[in-house]
Amino acid sequence: MKLRDLLLRVHLSKGIGIKGRYLAYRFLLTQPFLSKVTAKTIIQAGIIAPKYQAVFERSFNRLLTDQQLINRLVDNEQWVCICDNDYPVRLKESYLPPIIVFYRGNWQLVHKTTLAIVGSRKASLYSVHALNKLLTPICCRQLVVVSGLAKGADTLAHTRAIQQRGKTIAVIGTGMDICYPISNQKLQRYIAANHLLISEYPNGTRGYRSHYPERNRIISGLVETILVTEAAQRSGSLITANLALQNNRNVLALPGPITSALSVGTNELIAAGAKPVLNTQDLLEEFVS
Repeated sequence: MKLRDLLLRVHLSKGIGIKGRYLAYRFLLTQPFLSKVTAKTIIQAGIIAPKYQAVFERSFNRLLTDQQLINRLVDNEQWVCICDNDYPVRLKESYLPPIIVFYRGNWQLVHKTTLAIVGSRKASLYSVHALNKLLTPICCRQLVVVSGLAKGADTLAHTRAIQQRGKTIAVIGTGMDICYPISNQKLQRYIAANHLLISEYPNGTRGYRSHYPERNRIISGLVETILVTEAAQRSGSLITANLALQNNRNVLALPGPITSALSVGTNELIAAGAKPVLNTQDLLEEFVS
């Protein structure tokens, strides 16, 4: 069995998380005889927590032989492995990169110049007007807009990019066959057909709270620059911004009124060193080589 096929089975197994999967990948790179790898091989490497070892062993060993189960969880060949040449370099160099990425649409968009846009799910008219102004020149320069397909700022970013005939990547926290929020079902299908939809979760996976910080690390890993439009204190957008800083990405923020709870996070980012975006030029100069 090839390394990528083993890693797919590790990724799909129960009882192992994002850190364990990455450690398993690093471990399997050192193994000279991949055909002899079993669940016990990985367990004995100290990768799986004791209380999950039995669950992992049953799940992994079943996946070694049950191709029908794999076919239910994975769309036909629409996945990329961390050991593939087509895996994005930026993502591979980021914090705990996913060992498998599932996708629908134009995979080559991940290799383009990218800008992540994140913000509040309760985005105000300020975000609407700001993105309307900022995204027109971004799309004209063929930059790819990356976001998480959540309500609010994410939806605004994807929609505006499409309206401006730009390209967009949606990173979701569910399986490809599930849409959350359901109000974005039509948008998700359109992005999958005409742009790029990606996830590290197999078919049938619903959105759990823990998935969204995990999704955010992929967003920050894929891009060169991230723009935070609005963010309350301790919001998910700030988590994404902090992950971007860990990955040595450029972090930009829209300054906002001190009377707005949704500007507390962005103003604090600016105070901590993020670049304030006051006009389109502030944004575009981040992409001047």
